Amino acid sequence: MNKFDFTIIHFFNQFAQRSWLADGLISNLSENQLLKGAFIMAIFWWAWYREAPAKTRDREFLLSGIIVSSAALLIARALALSLPFRERPLQDPALHFRVPFGVDQRTLLGWSCFPSDHAVLFFALATSICFLSRKLGIIAYCHAFFIVCLPLIYQGIHFPTDIVAGALLGIAIAHLSKIKGLRTVLTSLPMRSLERSPAIFYPFFYLGWNRLRSGAGYLCFGLECCSPPALSRTAWFLSPGAQVRSFISCPNASPICSIKTRT
Repeated sequence: MNKFDFTIIHFFNQFAQRSWLADGLISNLSENQLLKGAFIMAIFWWAWYREAPAKTRDREFLLSGIIVSSAALLIARALALSLPFRERPLQDPALHFRVPFGVDQRTLLGWSCFPSDHAVLFFALATSICFLSRKLGIIAYCHAFFIVCLPLIYQGIHFPTDIVAGALLGIAIAHLSKIKGLRTVLTSLPMRSLERSPAIFYPFFYLGWNRLRSGAGYLCFGLECCSPPALSRTAWFLSPGAQVRSFISCPNASPICSIKTRT
């Protein structure tokens, strides 16, 4: 482990298990969807409806920002599957990590933590907001770091370098929205739908935003289930002569059944 990760992880970990209240507040902060997704959503809606000379261009930036943020999330999960597996701090025995109260040590068991999906998504969205308003962009960046990502380090879900790599990846991919030709291609269909039938556009826009994380998460889950390690475990389980007790499940999925086989 590099010194950067080691120093920061141990600095925050010294405060763990000192107070049920403090650990509970941080845990609630990490899981509170109102403080995470709803906050960014409120900023997006403000930017969408604000009166501006280039209102159409601003809306194109917002729509393309949502699209490229979803793509960034999938790229991050693909990297996590293809790069060498990295254990999470709270599951790494070499760290002697003291798990904060209220945190399940089996959280995301079997999922590589590099890079951070949360950092990729929220820093990509913050960058998209920054294209429209620098002041709001700074607020969105602070929200992404202090509200979304910092609690993940405290809880041992991510190393600091997971967050840094995720943030850089999200920011870099979000900058694709600045390419006018690409932005036009990505947003031409939804913008036409907005002009012709707002009553159809807005429900789908809301559903797309509301399911940005969960929808991409399901696809990431599918990618994880189809990864070589998952397939090799399935092949091993189904091999003749197996005398095991095992779970039929994807990595980190709740087991759907348990079967004991004997030949």
